Amino acid sequence: MAKEETEIDGVRLTSPDKVLYPEQGVTKRDLAEYYLAVADVMLPHVARRPITLVRCPTGREKKCFYQRHAGSGVPPELKQIPIEGFEEPYLYLEDSRGLIALVQMGVLEIHPWNSHVDKPHRPDQVVFDLDPGEGLAFPDVVAAAHELRAKLDSLGLASVPKTTGGKGLHLVVPIERRYEWRDVKSFAKAVGNALAKDAPDRYLTKQSIAERRGRIYIDYLRNDPTSTAVAPYSTRSREGAPVSVPLTWDEVVPSLDPKAFTVRTVPTRVASLKADPWASIAEMKQRLPKL
Repeated sequence: MAKEETEIDGVRLTSPDKVLYPEQGVTKRDLAEYYLAVADVMLPHVARRPITLVRCPTGREKKCFYQRHAGSGVPPELKQIPIEGFEEPYLYLEDSRGLIALVQMGVLEIHPWNSHVDKPHRPDQVVFDLDPGEGLAFPDVVAAAHELRAKLDSLGLASVPKTTGGKGLHLVVPIERRYEWRDVKSFAKAVGNALAKDAPDRYLTKQSIAERRGRIYIDYLRNDPTSTAVAPYSTRSREGAPVSVPLTWDEVVPSLDPKAFTVRTVPTRVASLKADPWASIAEMKQRLPKL
């Protein structure tokens, strides 16, 4: 095997010393070892779901691009699934070898669908993306997350939080696989609109950047096959090698620092946790109420 190649988890990795995150010196090998370290807690939320990818073959500071479909030159560790309504098949993975194969492709972000490959048009979760506008700090996002949680609780729905690898938070509501995409998106929009109506000075559901200053955008559009949210434990193609991390509600406090969750720190967190913060998500079979 050439010096410019190695194997991790049985997957061929070329140019393992290529630096992907220059500020931290995180290499391709480092990223592959990161995904191996978190695979056990990540795979339940990513495996056998169609995925959209953000590829940065020469590192996060260079050209990055979205890839939604399989294309050519797919590593054998990844699978393909044709989906009705799309001309080209989507990729999906089944195990840790699939995660390493994505690293080989230069993937820095993994965005799974809210559904599995056996029923791609039947989502099993609703995602709310809380995105703060200019002038707001992270404690404002924390307060919004708890207010949205209370709203969902009042509808009989439990939710779980996670960081986004950016400045916001995601709330995920696990549901039964009985609804179509349009139903799930309509429900998320109705919940967001209800919060915005009650507190228009703090929330909005419009995409207008100009109107977001001092308010939190409740992005309900993540409930669509072509507008997905970043996966739990996925890295982001941003400075600091940040990671989207599942949390317990006890951790969602004003002092929470999402920048503390990186490729370097998250494996230690995972190893030290007594339980997976999202361990109960598979048992949450919830039905959406009519609004």
